[in-house]
Amino acid sequence: MKKYQKLLILGMCFLIVLPALFAGGQKDSAAGEREIATVVKITGIPWFNRLEEGVDQAGDELGIKTYQIGPADADPAQQVKMVEDLIIKGVDAICITPNDAKALEPAFAKAKEKGIAIITHESPDQAGKDYDVELIDNVKFGRHFWDMLVDYMGDSGQYAIFVGSLTVPLHNLWADEGLKYAKEKYPNLELVTERIPCGEDQELSKQTTLELLKTYPDLKGIIGFGSLGPPGAAQALKEKGLAGKVSVVGTVLPDHAASYLKEGSMQHGILWDPKDAGFAMTWIALQVVEGKKITEGMNIPGLGKITLDGDVIKVDAVIDITKDNVDSFGF
Repeated sequence: MKKYQKLLILGMCFLIVLPALFAGGQKDSAAGEREIATVVKITGIPWFNRLEEGVDQAGDELGIKTYQIGPADADPAQQVKMVEDLIIKGVDAICITPNDAKALEPAFAKAKEKGIAIITHESPDQAGKDYDVELIDNVKFGRHFWDMLVDYMGDSGQYAIFVGSLTVPLHNLWADEGLKYAKEKYPNLELVTERIPCGEDQELSKQTTLELLKTYPDLKGIIGFGSLGPPGAAQALKEKGLAGKVSVVGTVLPDHAASYLKEGSMQHGILWDPKDAGFAMTWIALQVVEGKKITEGMNIPGLGKITLDGDVIKVDAVIDITKDNVDSFGF
């Protein structure tokens, strides 16, 4: 009798455990259990530290699990590995600012097979995404840098372009659009060399600027895409006593750029608030995960109405940063 009782108890335990085992391979449908991960281009730098604030804010306000990870340097292979690890983990959605759009395509295909949503930022032409979120109009944004550079250095003379890397989608799109624009509007500007991949490393940007000054002593301007490019250029100009003699315009965080703007080694910053990008990506990701339709004019809390261009979501949130307003932003 005792033998049968033991068998009965074991059978009941198996019936209890079996559904849980099957459920372990499926995503919990409860919104409170949603897990949305953000993968940035490089961790630990001011730009993405600020973006992480938006990721955390979204998690708190939406009642979901959110977090941010990224490689120690802007290495596409490391970023791909992180995405693949998140796929194995079984997150609900991955938000990402790609280092190399092409390199991520196979990983995004794997994510799709697992039902994981992919939301990109700064990669509007990315294959394999559900949506890309942009806080600017990329064509207007790219052109704006050339207009601002000309305001400071004039509409003729030599200049250079820094990008994060030659594979960062949006940096190179802005450069492409700006160069096309300049060819028509500012034909007397002279690009001294091909765009230089140094905008994600302040020390490398500084050394690159020093080399440019040596090679091109008549250099009049630098456009920097990548938040560490313009500060690096500004450091080099200050070191050489050339602050204000070579104009620097680029994507920067106000707090990081404040001293350079005030002393005149940098002239103008242009960007959006990365915190807004972190929040917006996560908010859109949750809508996709829950099967909600993304529509023209829908409102992202705190950011306003969106414009929908295919699978690219746009919010107009450009900020111009100068020595006069740099202390007013709070980040």
